[in-house]
Amino acid sequence: MTTTETGSGTPDVLRYTAFSSDPDGGNPAGVVLDASGLDEARMLAIAAEVGYSETAFLTPSPDGDGAPGTAPGRGFTVRYFSPAAEVPFCGHATVAAAVALAERIGPGELVFATPAGTVPVTVTTGGGGLRATLTSVEPYVAGIGEDDLAEALAALGWQPGELDPSLPARIAYAGARHLVLAAATRERLAALDYDFERLRALMLRLDLTTLQLVWREGDSGDGTGTGPGTVFHVRDPFPVGGVVEDPATGAAAAALGGYLRALGLITAPAVLTLHQGHDMGRPGLLEVGLREDDPRVRVSGAAARIG
Repeated sequence: MTTTETGSGTPDVLRYTAFSSDPDGGNPAGVVLDASGLDEARMLAIAAEVGYSETAFLTPSPDGDGAPGTAPGRGFTVRYFSPAAEVPFCGHATVAAAVALAERIGPGELVFATPAGTVPVTVTTGGGGLRATLTSVEPYVAGIGEDDLAEALAALGWQPGELDPSLPARIAYAGARHLVLAAATRERLAALDYDFERLRALMLRLDLTTLQLVWREGDSGDGTGTGPGTVFHVRDPFPVGGVVEDPATGAAAAALGGYLRALGLITAPAVLTLHQGHDMGRPGLLEVGLREDDPRVRVSGAAARIG
């Protein structure tokens, strides 16, 4: 597979939205299907020019596959850049890139070698379009100090009493680190107006990619992973990437799934539904799957070409 270049020497950047079949919904991502020959500075410059929260840069694996059992031509090395920095993993750009590839080489199994680790992706057809499911690297959950939590709340303009005590603050990882904070009400989640530089400084110090702000809809309270307790509304401030808010965040969705299982708040097997982007006018839908026999998290969604 080759990537055409413009007269200026810039590789052709495809534009897709992930976690929506509507180009006006979900989270836009840039996709470069063959980034061979591009160095880090050039990729960062292209991502800044594209202006989306992330752009994925793919390079076909030299041996034609990505892992044992992967069909030739379906393995890729992937790097992800925001307009301001490289990030170790990006879920929505993974979904966008997988669908872009499937439109050219057909649906099926793909393997992405990312800075965070190996991420298998399955692309299927159905429901009028292509749908991608990524499998995260193994997740973990870590605590956050009282002073750091207080600083995060101060940067957000949130009061401690506005948090949902049933979903304690934690740092969750499934390819990138995210601070999970749960709002007690949908109104608190909707009213997002934070101190960009203050929050950015804290996130850089704690090596956070986004804040995963969540509100759990109609919690059933039984911990079984069934019923209304599996529906969440989420928002993701992303100042470290030079972006005020990410409209649909697959890496944070995977981290949330790992967090819920690790804290015993959901029992696998379970399927979670995440609504994101509605408060920004770009509604998206993310499906998070937890299995009994595998600690890794599955994140699924549609994608559509923009323009």
